[in-house]
Amino acid sequence: MSINFKDALGVHPDALKLRAERTKILASNIANENTPGYEAQDMDFGATLQQIRDSGGTGFSSPGALSLDTDAPDNLYRVPYHPTRDGNTVEIGVEQAAFSQNASDFQTSLTFINMQLKGLAKAIAGQ
Repeated sequence: MSINFKDALGVHPDALKLRAERTKILASNIANENTPGYEAQDMDFGATLQQIRDSGGTGFSSPGALSLDTDAPDNLYRVPYHPTRDGNTVEIGVEQAAFSQNASDFQTSLTFINMQLKGLAKAIAGQ
Protein backbone atom coordinates (compact mmCIF):
# COMPACT_ATOMS: atom_id res chain seq x y z
CA MET A 1 0.00 0.00 0.00
CA SER A 2 1.50 3.32 -1.04
CA ILE A 3 1.12 6.70 0.63
CA ASN A 4 -0.22 9.55 -1.45
CA PHE A 5 1.54 12.55 0.07
CA LYS A 6 -0.58 14.96 -1.93
CA ASP A 7 -3.71 13.67 -0.18
CA ALA A 8 -1.97 13.29 3.17
CA LEU A 9 -0.67 16.86 3.28
CA GLY A 10 -3.74 18.55 1.81
CA VAL A 11 -3.62 22.17 0.77
CA HIS A 12 -0.58 23.13 2.84
CA PRO A 13 2.24 22.47 0.32
CA ASP A 14 0.50 24.67 -2.27
CA ALA A 15 -0.22 27.27 0.42
CA LEU A 16 3.45 27.35 1.45
CA LYS A 17 4.62 27.94 -2.10
CA LEU A 18 2.00 30.63 -2.62
CA ARG A 19 2.89 32.32 0.69
CA ALA A 20 6.56 32.37 -0.38
CA GLU A 21 5.58 34.09 -3.63
CA ARG A 22 3.46 36.60 -1.71
CA THR A 23 6.42 37.27 0.58
CA LYS A 24 8.46 38.30 -2.48
CA ILE A 25 5.73 40.70 -3.61
CA LEU A 26 5.36 42.29 -0.18
CA ALA A 27 9.14 42.56 0.27
CA SER A 28 9.33 44.32 -3.09
CA ASN A 29 6.72 46.79 -1.91
CA ILE A 30 8.68 47.51 1.27
CA ALA A 31 11.94 47.86 -0.65
CA ASN A 32 10.34 50.41 -2.98
CA GLU A 33 8.80 52.56 -0.24
CA ASN A 34 10.61 55.67 -1.49
CA THR A 35 10.58 54.95 -5.23
CA PRO A 36 8.58 57.66 -7.01
CA GLY A 37 5.72 56.24 -9.06
CA TYR A 38 5.99 52.73 -7.61
CA GLU A 39 2.59 51.10 -7.19
CA ALA A 40 2.22 48.65 -4.31
CA GLN A 41 1.05 45.19 -5.36
CA ASP A 42 -0.43 42.18 -3.65
CA MET A 43 -2.29 39.05 -4.60
CA ASP A 44 -5.67 37.64 -3.72
CA PHE A 45 -4.29 34.67 -1.81
CA GLY A 46 -7.60 32.83 -1.50
CA ALA A 47 -8.53 33.17 -5.16
CA THR A 48 -5.05 32.18 -6.35
CA LEU A 49 -4.96 29.15 -4.04
CA GLN A 50 -8.40 28.11 -5.28
CA GLN A 51 -7.17 28.46 -8.88
CA ILE A 52 -4.26 26.14 -8.07
CA ARG A 53 -6.53 23.64 -6.33
CA ASP A 54 -9.04 23.71 -9.22
CA SER A 55 -6.23 22.92 -11.65
CA GLY A 56 -5.47 19.78 -9.68
CA GLY A 57 -2.85 21.39 -7.47
CA THR A 58 -0.35 21.45 -10.31
CA GLY A 59 0.14 25.21 -10.35
CA PHE A 60 3.72 24.83 -9.12
CA SER A 61 4.65 21.49 -10.65
CA SER A 62 7.16 23.00 -13.04
CA PRO A 63 9.26 26.16 -12.82
CA GLY A 64 7.31 29.08 -14.20
CA ALA A 65 4.03 27.13 -14.43
CA LEU A 66 2.34 29.83 -12.41
CA SER A 67 4.47 32.92 -12.46
CA LEU A 68 3.69 35.18 -9.53
CA ASP A 69 6.48 37.70 -9.93
CA THR A 70 5.79 41.37 -9.40
CA ASP A 71 4.90 41.87 -13.08
CA ALA A 72 2.33 39.06 -13.19
CA PRO A 73 -1.08 40.14 -14.48
CA ASP A 74 -2.86 38.39 -11.58
CA ASN A 75 -1.30 40.75 -9.04
CA LEU A 76 -3.56 43.43 -7.67
CA TYR A 77 -2.60 47.03 -6.99
CA ARG A 78 -3.26 48.57 -3.59
CA VAL A 79 -5.37 51.67 -3.29
CA PRO A 80 -3.54 53.92 -0.82
CA TYR A 81 -5.26 55.39 2.23
CA HIS A 82 -3.10 58.51 1.94
CA PRO A 83 -1.88 59.12 -1.64
CA THR A 84 1.45 60.84 -2.11
CA ARG A 85 2.33 63.46 -4.69
CA ASP A 86 5.07 61.36 -6.27
CA GLY A 87 2.63 58.56 -7.20
CA ASN A 88 4.09 55.99 -4.81
CA THR A 89 1.27 53.93 -3.27
CA VAL A 90 3.39 52.03 -0.71
CA GLU A 91 2.28 52.66 2.86
CA ILE A 92 4.90 51.08 5.08
CA GLY A 93 2.54 50.28 7.96
CA VAL A 94 0.11 48.46 5.67
CA GLU A 95 2.94 46.53 4.00
CA GLN A 96 4.58 45.57 7.28
CA ALA A 97 1.26 44.32 8.67
CA ALA A 98 0.57 42.27 5.53
CA PHE A 99 4.13 40.88 5.59
CA SER A 100 3.83 39.93 9.26
CA GLN A 101 0.44 38.24 8.76
CA ASN A 102 1.78 36.37 5.75
CA ALA A 103 4.79 35.14 7.76
CA SER A 104 2.50 33.96 10.53
CA ASP A 105 0.26 32.12 8.06
CA PHE A 106 3.36 30.55 6.46
CA GLN A 107 4.46 29.26 9.87
CA THR A 108 0.99 27.84 10.52
CA SER A 109 0.99 25.85 7.28
CA LEU A 110 4.52 24.67 8.00
CA THR A 111 3.42 23.48 11.46
CA PHE A 112 0.50 21.55 9.97
CA ILE A 113 2.77 19.84 7.44
CA ASN A 114 5.25 18.97 10.19
CA MET A 115 2.49 17.44 12.34
CA GLN A 116 1.12 15.45 9.41
CA LEU A 117 4.56 14.11 8.49
CA LYS A 118 5.23 13.10 12.10
CA GLY A 119 1.91 11.26 12.13
CA LEU A 120 2.79 9.46 8.91
CA ALA A 121 6.20 8.52 10.32
CA LYS A 122 4.54 7.04 13.40
CA ALA A 123 2.11 5.09 11.23
CA ILE A 124 4.95 3.72 9.11
CA ALA A 125 6.89 2.76 12.23
CA GLY A 126 3.79 1.01 13.59
CA GLN A 127 3.45 3.15 16.69
